[in-house]
Amino acid sequence: MARHLVTSALPYINGIKHLGNMVGSMLPADVYSRYLRQRGHDVLYICATDEHGTPAELAAKAAGMSVAEFCAQAHDAQKAVYDGFELAFDHFGRSSSHQNVEITQHFARKLWENGFIEERAISQVYSPVDGRFLPDRYVEGTCPHCGYDKARGDQCENCTRVLDPTDLLDPRSAISGSTELEIRETKHLFLLQSRLQHEVEAWVARHEADWPQLSSSIARKWLTEGLHDRAITRDLDWGVPVPADTWSELAAEGKVFYVWFDAPIEYIGATKEWADAAPDGETRDWKSWWYEADDTVRYTQFMAKDNVPFHTVMFPATELGVREPWKKVDVVKGFNWLTYYGGKFSTSQKRGIFTDAALETLPADYWRYFLIANAPESDDSSFTWEHFAATVNKDLADTLGNFVNRVLSFSRKRFGDEVPAGATAGEAEARLGEEIARLLTEYEEHMDTLQYRKAAAALRALWSAGNSYLEEKAPWLEIKTNPDGAALTLRTAMNLIHLYAIVSEPLIPTSAAAMRGAFALEADTATWVTPEEAKSLTMIQPGTPFTVPPVLFAKITDEDLESYRERFGGSDA
Repeated sequence: MARHLVTSALPYINGIKHLGNMVGSMLPADVYSRYLRQRGHDVLYICATDEHGTPAELAAKAAGMSVAEFCAQAHDAQKAVYDGFELAFDHFGRSSSHQNVEITQHFARKLWENGFIEERAISQVYSPVDGRFLPDRYVEGTCPHCGYDKARGDQCENCTRVLDPTDLLDPRSAISGSTELEIRETKHLFLLQSRLQHEVEAWVARHEADWPQLSSSIARKWLTEGLHDRAITRDLDWGVPVPADTWSELAAEGKVFYVWFDAPIEYIGATKEWADAAPDGETRDWKSWWYEADDTVRYTQFMAKDNVPFHTVMFPATELGVREPWKKVDVVKGFNWLTYYGGKFSTSQKRGIFTDAALETLPADYWRYFLIANAPESDDSSFTWEHFAATVNKDLADTLGNFVNRVLSFSRKRFGDEVPAGATAGEAEARLGEEIARLLTEYEEHMDTLQYRKAAAALRALWSAGNSYLEEKAPWLEIKTNPDGAALTLRTAMNLIHLYAIVSEPLIPTSAAAMRGAFALEADTATWVTPEEAKSLTMIQPGTPFTVPPVLFAKITDEDLESYRERFGGSDA
């Protein structure tokens, strides 16, 4: 089986992320990783907190903590939430790790040796009130492109355009709010992306056929506009230091690498963290996933559209310029925005539902299923409490949960606590097997091609097929005249429950485990069910003990909806 490397965009360290962050990177990466593991592939899912840059310093200052202390606590808080969502990372690292420092500095030295970094004197914003040069995000102002008055000096949150601090209208210090800013000369390192333009274009051309249109169109837009040389160092106290053995003067001035230079390298750094964290007696070869791995590893990245340029153009340019055989991404799965009642989720403005509050409100599987079933793939999608409740009630509570409960409850009431034997499978069961095999094939195809909405729809259709079979056979009536026929129906339905448990695991792992655990099988080692195997529906044999699990999904009531809207805001958000 193939080796699959999976990464999701690194969540920034300054606070708990909202549902838009979850569906735009980490959750779909987790679903894909789980699916690949079930299909027997060797999978490594890597992520980390992105800990450098101005927001970390500002957040630490606001919290009255050192940046190191703040980042350590914030990393643990984020990891706890991701554990609550059952994100099955192989490793969730930190971009401030010594592994990332070492590899980032190695990349910088190689780029310098190969003529793709040069030192330049530039004009930079200086704040006399603060007594320091202001890095990009320490400068706020009005975006010259869209007029958004809270744009940062590196990127406008509203229109996503990349900016320089000097582009902003009416700039002010994010530290003191002072508008008494000056432009002074200082030295920084620049990555000469313009010299790598043609190589990046050729690389994109070789790979974009495997990318969704969103990712390829964003990459092409950047390449059409032309790659510009960009500063990769900043005047900050927190970051990967510029190595003194190569740039002694800049190192003495305390320059650190720009967060967007070191953050993508952390995918590699976190993999080395994973290897270094191996328990006694276990050896992990991190380099085989990243070095000379083009023919042995398939690499898939997941991210929202604002991160796509950095991963389809800027980081590939870095890797190409190093002139070493580091693995480059094969598939970039980009996502549009998840909105909250049509408005943007926003960490900085505290708008929308944040992941810790989501888990306090309802179990993770409710959120996992809804977000994947409504993933913002071809366009933006909107979260509303009304849509969320309708999806949970119809798909999870009625279609899946009710099927499981009524099959097991009715069988226990009529036939006891073991799977009944009953008659030999007939025409109805043969038709059901063919339908399940067809839908399972469709589900696999959509998962393989990262079409999440379509995959969720195929899974929902699998669940619905069981309900249709149950309604056709009507065992509650059948048992009055044909007990063996009713037993066959229930035995077949129990096999469907077991199949649902296996194939639903990537989306709803907790509920899948509860369904699977209902059957006391001596050896339940199946990781997947092939379409051919699904036709027979005979994995659960007569005489197998079973229990009725607690209600899998509680319906969301009108009273619940009212309380959620009151807490989080509704249509006027």
